[in-house]
Formats: sequence, structure tokens, C-alpha cells
Amino acid sequence: MDAVPSQTATQSPETSLDFIREIIEADLAAGKHAQIVVRFPPEPNGYLHIGHGKAICLNFRLAEQYGGRCHLRFDDTNPAKEEVEFVESIQDDVRWLGFEWEPHLYFASDYFEKLYEYAIELIHKGLAYVDSLSQEDVREYRGTPTTPGRNSPYRDRSVTENLELFKQMRSGAFADGACVLRAKIDMASPNLLLRDPVLYRIKRAHHVRTADTWCIYPMYDYAHPISDALEGITHSICTLEYEDHRPLYDWVLDNISIDCHPRQIEFARLNLTYTVMSKRFLRQLVDAKLVTGWDDPRMPTLAGMRRRGYPPAAIRAFCQAIGVTKANSVCDFGQLEYYIRQELNQKATRRMVVLDPIKVVIENYPEDEVEWFIGDNNPENPADGTREIPFSRTLYIERDDFREVAPKKFFRLSVGSEVRLKHAYCITCREVVKDEAGEIIELRCVYDPHSRGQTLDGRVVKGTLHWVSAAHAVPIEARIYDHLLRQPVSTGDLHADFNPESLKVLHAALAEPAIAYAGVGDAFQFLRIGYFTPDPDSTPQKPVFNRSATLKDTWAKLEKRLNQ
Repeated sequence: MDAVPSQTATQSPETSLDFIREIIEADLAAGKHAQIVVRFPPEPNGYLHIGHGKAICLNFRLAEQYGGRCHLRFDDTNPAKEEVEFVESIQDDVRWLGFEWEPHLYFASDYFEKLYEYAIELIHKGLAYVDSLSQEDVREYRGTPTTPGRNSPYRDRSVTENLELFKQMRSGAFADGACVLRAKIDMASPNLLLRDPVLYRIKRAHHVRTADTWCIYPMYDYAHPISDALEGITHSICTLEYEDHRPLYDWVLDNISIDCHPRQIEFARLNLTYTVMSKRFLRQLVDAKLVTGWDDPRMPTLAGMRRRGYPPAAIRAFCQAIGVTKANSVCDFGQLEYYIRQELNQKATRRMVVLDPIKVVIENYPEDEVEWFIGDNNPENPADGTREIPFSRTLYIERDDFREVAPKKFFRLSVGSEVRLKHAYCITCREVVKDEAGEIIELRCVYDPHSRGQTLDGRVVKGTLHWVSAAHAVPIEARIYDHLLRQPVSTGDLHADFNPESLKVLHAALAEPAIAYAGVGDAFQFLRIGYFTPDPDSTPQKPVFNRSATLKDTWAKLEKRLNQ
């Protein structure tokens, strides 16, 4: 590998010196490595979630920071659950987050022949044997955390017999589950993972890359360390649940003829309130059709977050802020939303949209007149320019912005009160029109023609409402998303945990005409409502928008109190 000058963490303004960087800097200072090489090794059996996003950011940033490289390697050792769709979605996610791996794209299946050869070497050394126990018996013989395991009756097979049986396994002579190849380590080890772990199993399943060439497949704990070593990985960084796997990782590399021995380092995985970081649970949601798919905006998958309108820069900022530790903890979902709002506030184009419309007729405004007002596209970024907003006699406002009898401190519209329409005039409600059922269907108002852009006579108008012109309104569908789970922490019960109020679809929403230019990936702030993005389901005839986040930021307030 090419040597690249290393960069110390203290030279980087973006990252603090966490325990992983301390290890890397010590290794570089000691001359152990000329260049660090890390990897992100997902299994293509589902879509990545934000927990994987944290690992992506960590590994690729380490490579950038220290002048090294990061490999993208697919752990495709279980063909029964792996699909090309997942491989492609994972590559899309990594690139969406802003990282690139080319030309270092690898698959565990690239090494199937080498993995087989190393298994033969272990058999020759008397360190692996073919076990013909059933799966149930293998589990029974393994023992428990408090009782040692028992040796399999097949553990002392000769090297010659094991070699012949393993070759027969590869040739397809045995049925699935008839036997396995196990490492010969220590059936009394307090670490259950060292009690003669399975290295290979028979599985007749079509592999997306090797087709039907193989009917035996290596286990993750065997394939992973060898794949790391073959690629010259220096630091194999994984989440804390693999800490007990590290002795097996080292045992495999210590007992085969390979020069490279990466160092495995574990860090705490990301956990978020009101959601789950489990592909198994997420797959159940998809299979049960409780969500529309892996990219449903309620899902914590990166594809779901992209569809919901989360900016990748916000996810990177969140992952950097929560840092890297050894202690498991749960992050408040509001902390993620804080970074989403921070980013969207800077980039989102402002538009006026009424989600639950109620008609307003301005009786003293000319019936056929249309005025055009100028509104900022984004007051945070004047370079985004302005747009024209039509104003006419008949408008729509939010139903919730009106009260027939206003409670105390209600500064929106009520009978006899005055409010300002954003960018336009002040209006006063004079009359309420109801249908036969007593529901309000129309508000009769008057406007002050002298209030354009100002309030005269020294009077104070406290409320400002958003609105759309009825004659120019664009019908849209708005999808309002809430938390995936009912409660902060999952109970593990799919149907009990799932929040049935996690999606509300509003079909009657109306938007100002400038919304017609929206494209998938654009970000909007619907004034006084929240941040929205067009959904791929949108059509020119019926635009569809997903709410990315509300305007209210409870996390920022909590953080301020905690820092006082």
C-alpha cells in the first residue's frame, strides 16, 4: 500500500481526540503503520439505518483525517437473506452521506476460495473438525454461561477424515444441516463464543455473485477477520456487541498463515428514543406492511430519512456531536431533529401552505383584482432571491388560526379582532358563516387598504397569519409523520410498539403557486408549520410533501437549560 503522511487529530478542527483516535495516533507515532486502513462492512440483508450511518461517518472520517483509506466491503456470506437491491441501496446511502470508497469496493465472496484454503490449513493443524451433531445437539453440548460445554463425540476425528469430510461438504455430498466445520478451541471457556464455534455450514442457496458455485458458506466470525487481513486493514472498528467476539477474531488470525493482523476496536452503538436500530425488527415492519417499505419516511433507515427530507450534512453533524464512547446510552430523538432544523433553516425555501383550509372573503376588496406581493425565498440567505405571491378577494387560512370566541392570549383571528396577513394587509373578521350542521365554512372580513407593509394609527397587531389566494392555490397532499414507536424504548413487541398515529395524510392542503416548481430533494419551510420535502410519489397534477420536522425545537431549549 502507498504510504501517505499521517495527520494528527489535534490538527483537525472537526474532530476531538476520542479513544479510537488516541489508539490510532499512538500506533502511527510508534511507526506501527505508515497509513491507516479501515473498512465499513455491511451485510446486504436490508437497508442501512442511522446506526450504520454513525459507523460510516466514523470510518470514512478517520480515513480522511489521517490520510488513509476506507474500504466498503459487503459481508455476503448468507445468501438466503441477501439481495442486489440491498447492495445498491447501501452504496447509495454511503454516497448520499458524502463519502466515496472507489476503487476499494470488496465482497467477502471475493475471498471464498482463500477462506476455504485457510479452513483446510486449520484442519491440517488439528484446529478444526467436521462435526456431525445436529444443530440441537450442538447447542446442548455447548453448555451455558454457568456450566462448561462437552466435547462433541466427533471432535477427535483424524485430520485425514476431517479433510475428506470437508471436501465432501464442499462437493454437495451432504444435506443442509447434516454437518458443520467447527474450530477446536476450548469447550470449557467462559466465553461461549470460544466453545468450538462453527466456521462453515452447508446452505444450498443461490448467491447473487457466485450463483450456485458454493453450497458451504463461512460464518461471519470466521470470514470477517480473514477478509480484514487480506485487505490490509489496520484498525477493524465495530460496535460494542462484538467485544466478546474479539478473542475469536484474534484466534483465527493467530492460527493461519497470514501476515496482517488488524486490531479490533469496539465502540458503543447508536440508540435513539422512539425508534429501533435492528434490521430484524425493521424487516418485520416491512413484511407486516405496517410501513410502505424500507424507505418509508418513518423508518430510521438512511433511505427513509433521505425520503423524509433529512439533509445528509445534518446527519453527519449529529454523528459528530454524539461522539464515540465505550458506554452504551440512548440519544433523544430530539437531538437528531435539532441538527435537522439547524441545517434546514439555512437551506429551506419559504412557502405559504394551508394544511386545513377555511375560506376567508374580504368583502371590501375588489372582486376581480389581483395584487402581487414579494416574499423572500429564504431570509437566512438573501442570495436565494424572492418570489411573487398573488393576493385576491377570496383566501384560505388555517382553520386552527380562527376562534369564534377567542381565549385569553389568542393572538390569531377571531370575530372583531385584527391580524396581519404575511407580506400583505391587515384584516378584521366581521361575520362567521356556518353550514346546516353548525360547522364554520366561511369567514367574512374587511381589510385596511392602508396597511400594506405597515400598521397605521399607532395600533398594535400582534398576530401574523399565513394564507393562500383561492384562485391561485395549488392542491397538495401533505404527509405528517410522528415517531415510529409509541414509547421511547421498544418492548420488542412489534405490534404493541408500533405507533398507529405515526402517519397522517392531509388531502385538502393548499399551497401558493410557487410550490409548483418543487422537485424531489428540495427543502421547504412551510411558514409557521414545519419543514417539508417533495415525495417521489409526487406528480405535476398532485404534489406530495413529507414533513421533515416541525418548527418547534424542544431539544434546543433542554440543552440550554442543561448548560445553565
